[in-house]
Amino acid sequence: MTTDTPATPQPLIGRRLAFIGLGVMGYPMAGHLQRAGATVTVYNRNNTKADAWVAEYGGRSAPTPGGAAMGAEVVFVCVGNDDDVRSVVHGERGALAGLSEGALLVDHTTASAELAIELANSCSERGVGFLDAPVSGGQAGAVSGKLTVMVGGRETDFAIGQPVMAVYAKEIRRMGNAGAGQLTKMVNQICIAGVLQGLSEGIAFAMKAGLDVEQVVAVISQGAAQSWQMNNRAPTMAKGEFSFGFAVDWMRKDLGIALDKARVLGTPLPLTALVDQFYGDVQRMGGGRNDTSSLIRRLL
Repeated sequence: MTTDTPATPQPLIGRRLAFIGLGVMGYPMAGHLQRAGATVTVYNRNNTKADAWVAEYGGRSAPTPGGAAMGAEVVFVCVGNDDDVRSVVHGERGALAGLSEGALLVDHTTASAELAIELANSCSERGVGFLDAPVSGGQAGAVSGKLTVMVGGRETDFAIGQPVMAVYAKEIRRMGNAGAGQLTKMVNQICIAGVLQGLSEGIAFAMKAGLDVEQVVAVISQGAAQSWQMNNRAPTMAKGEFSFGFAVDWMRKDLGIALDKARVLGTPLPLTALVDQFYGDVQRMGGGRNDTSSLIRRLL
């Protein structure tokens, strides 16, 4: 006698959602929402990408952000930068024009804290909730549904958005009011930049000293030097493999946001500023689309 395996729970059955921006992060994130039972409408500036998403996951696409947002309970945005967010949120064709009172707008873009506050005010004027919710975990985290989400916004809006985001995140934490999510993401990028520079120098040193890098990493990763970057990127850095999702071009954008905010706060970030310059070197070497571990290219 055999027993049927229980079906995978679909926690979002009956929910109407929209997702704007189908890049390396947004494409799989929107897919998780659809597979969790929601009816998802997507918008992407490249219609071919939207058509491919619908063919893979179902749901439907819309010709404008506002069209995607129409009738949706929660609308997610995941695009490139502040100006990109404004272009898909504001205006007659923007998402905000399509949202009904009581709906929620969630911005997953890594952007400025000032933009988050601006959007929170614009949404409030229309009776719409807002969360700034940048993510960490890269393309691999988006595909596996194990992202970390840093959220700014009202507790009432967080209570609505958190269970929906849970289908593609392992950790979702409200950090404070609007803008707090973006500020937390700046801290995340500052820390990553420093770790990757140290890891690059260590691996380059080991290679030039004639050590077996695999063995070096195996032993030091069991001690105080251990980090996610070491566990996941050290072997590929030593092999010169740099195609793991989060590009140098985007990291420079993120570090620029953090450095601008640090100047406003009067908080020096000397290491971050230096690593930002090093990433500029990688860009000039033709590595703008390499992943962030390509810092080591400068040293070999």
